[in-house]
Amino acid sequence: MSLPSHVRLIDVGPRDGLQNEKQPVPAAVKIELVHRLQAAGLKEIEVTSYVSPKWVPQMADNHEVMQGLRRAPGVRYSVLTPNLKGFEAALRDRPDEIVVFGAASEAFSQKNINCSIAESIERFASVVAAAKAAGIAVRGAMSCTVGCPYEGAIAPERVAYLAGLMKGIGVERVDVADTIGVGTPRQVQAAIEATLAHYDIDHISGHFHDTYGQALANTLAALQMGVWNFQASVAGLGGCPYAKGATGNVATEDVVYMLHGMGIETGIDLDALVDAGAYISEQLGRPSGSRVARALLAKRAG
Repeated sequence: MSLPSHVRLIDVGPRDGLQNEKQPVPAAVKIELVHRLQAAGLKEIEVTSYVSPKWVPQMADNHEVMQGLRRAPGVRYSVLTPNLKGFEAALRDRPDEIVVFGAASEAFSQKNINCSIAESIERFASVVAAAKAAGIAVRGAMSCTVGCPYEGAIAPERVAYLAGLMKGIGVERVDVADTIGVGTPRQVQAAIEATLAHYDIDHISGHFHDTYGQALANTLAALQMGVWNFQASVAGLGGCPYAKGATGNVATEDVVYMLHGMGIETGIDLDALVDAGAYISEQLGRPSGSRVARALLAKRAG
């Protein structure tokens, strides 16, 4: 079994993690969270999204957050852009990468963005072209790759279909996402296998939610296939507004602890990362969703 010697993590806490919070999180807090994450050694951070404030009021301060960042050299700052209007708004804030998205489930696509999978990707073609013309990298988030709240299990062929559409419009790398956290290791491996028909292993990342407590096992299953890029969310922030009961992304602290214990390098300082998670959890008025963070904080207090 050949495991990668180094893993690169994208922390999606500031965007994917905070977007569903009911209470408004001040821009200054979001900026501070990004600063703490980059100080802990994160080299990729998903900062915000350029969506209609009517739909996602939490991200209405995107411009203020992006303009308020002290950018660190060697760090890639990505943002979600759902359409051309969102991309044009993002352009003035100079993101290093934009994220477009599509679902491997037709029902989820219809419920989420009111169109078919093929139509959703067609809409993104102009966004991808505009990003590339501006010298901005493009990542594609493939949601519901193993399960959907409306359709149930998703066949790997649907994942391959979506990956092919993303490749067709010029998306450079893709996330294989278990959006509602129902997947188990073999299912996740089948979804990655399907994606490999269109993208090589260096351009595939794993994005696993922990609803059923499978996220670390699924991360290990992806590592065993050679995947070395993963998304996680500090303090386990996040969920999915369209999937009842879906909990947050796997906690970055938990992934880092596992990787370091396996002798896999991340370039991340776990103690500083725990502090970043404790900071945002305190701001939100609740304990961290990371089991590793809770254990280490209890140990410190003891």
